[in-house]
Amino acid sequence: MNTATTVAPLATQDADALVAAAQGAAAAAGVHVSVTVLDAGGHLLAFRRDDRAVLISGETSTRKAYTALQLNAPTADLVDAVQPGGLFHTLPTALDRPLLFIAGGVPVHRDGRLIGAIGVGGGAPEQDHGFATAALETLA
Repeated sequence: MNTATTVAPLATQDADALVAAAQGAAAAAGVHVSVTVLDAGGHLLAFRRDDRAVLISGETSTRKAYTALQLNAPTADLVDAVQPGGLFHTLPTALDRPLLFIAGGVPVHRDGRLIGAIGVGGGAPEQDHGFATAALETLA
C-alpha cells in the first residue's frame, strides 16, 4: 500500500505572494531589495528588483535562494560552516555552482517537504534574512 502524501508544489501565485511580502517588509524598513523565488528543481518562479536596489542584489538574491534550496537550510545557518575549519569550508570553490553563503536565503517547505526557496539581497545580511522569513510567514 502506498502511503505517500502528495504535497502541492510551489506555484507562481505562491511565488508572487512571497515576492510581494518580502518587498513589503523591506519597504517598511526603508531597504531596497531584490527577491528571487525558485521551485524545488531550482527553476526561477519569480524575481523582482526594486528600482533603487543595488544591481548586484539581483545576483545575490538568486544565489542565496539556490544555496538554501540545495542545502535545505537557511543561508544564515551556513555562514560559519564555510569558514576555515568549517564543515563546508571548501564547498564554495569545489563546485561549479552559484552558491552564496550570506544570510538571506531560506528554503520553503510545505507539509514538511522542500518545495522551493526564497532569496533576498540588497540589505544587510541580517535584514535580508528577516525579510525572507517574514515572507514565509505569509505563505499558506
